Amino acid sequence: MALMHEPTAPYHSAQDALRVLESVARHPAGAATAQLAREAGLDPGRLTALLRMLRREGYVEQTADGAWITGDILRRLTSAHGHERALREKLQQTLDRLRDAVGAAVYISRYEDGEVRVTQYAAGPSAPAVNEWVDFRSSAHATAVGKSLLTQLDHDARRDHLSRHRMARLTSRTITSDRLLLSRLESQPPTVPVLDLQEYAVGTVCAAVPITAGASVGCLAVSLPVERAHRLRRAADALNRHAAPVLLSLAL
Repeated sequence: MALMHEPTAPYHSAQDALRVLESVARHPAGAATAQLAREAGLDPGRLTALLRMLRREGYVEQTADGAWITGDILRRLTSAHGHERALREKLQQTLDRLRDAVGAAVYISRYEDGEVRVTQYAAGPSAPAVNEWVDFRSSAHATAVGKSLLTQLDHDARRDHLSRHRMARLTSRTITSDRLLLSRLESQPPTVPVLDLQEYAVGTVCAAVPITAGASVGCLAVSLPVERAHRLRRAADALNRHAAPVLLSLAL
């Protein structure tokens, strides 16, 4: 499967953060900020922002004398035992925090073995999840999640997916022309959220942003009742801001 995506800002942030973590790990007794800047090749302002994010996420800690050491979350994620459980718990913690911050249900989805899979989500009474009335695997043409994942594939991989899943009309807004859908997917900028404005289900709007690293294809998505559609753009912007920590967790 060939990919069509170009690295986005969250991807670059995650790559920079990985360099910082590698530098911190080389100094078990702690490393000064200036030392990290030299080793990671980052300017002070950029490094400060990354360290703030890494400390908030539990990847690094700061000692009383100001040195940086690895945090408990990083040690758990890089342990030979319990990695999958630690990753799932960390991602769920991030999703729960993001749900509370944007007041909407939040999802992580991956494209695995030629299928759309929602792997984790965070919802609640005030942030209801989408009612999966049609299997997400067969409705990629209508969902923000599905379209975001498909934009990250090349043309042949998109056609292959659509050949295996008939584009059924789910609402009056659903695109059922593969020609039109492929055209829209090809023109979708990687930095702009993909939207679903009642294409999958009447009464629900969604947005998704890519979280792609290497050969894996994924996205972060948010859903809102249509009466809160005016908050969708702000929620999508929040997804972009929080994509780097998610990418970083997946890369460790």
